[in-house]
Amino acid sequence: MTMLFANGRVIDFILALVVAEGPALLLLRRATGRGVGPSALLANLAAGGFLLAALRFGLSGAGDAWIGLCLALALVAHLADLRARWFA
Repeated sequence: MTMLFANGRVIDFILALVVAEGPALLLLRRATGRGVGPSALLANLAAGGFLLAALRFGLSGAGDAWIGLCLALALVAHLADLRARWFA
């Protein structure tokens, strides 16, 4: 179990769940007519995904540039999420 966290493999599993969560929530919204709009949902999932990617890069010993890029992209996605929710 410790190896899953030490080498970041657990993050790969969580990222796969986030990727599966997007279509599932969009289908649920289509079926019920309730939930977060597609643009806000995708921006929110992207922000979380980029944060997870930054963590994965950090755990695997990747360069600081990759971690910084992921964090910057998470910020952009977060701001897009806020904008989509603000004007919804």
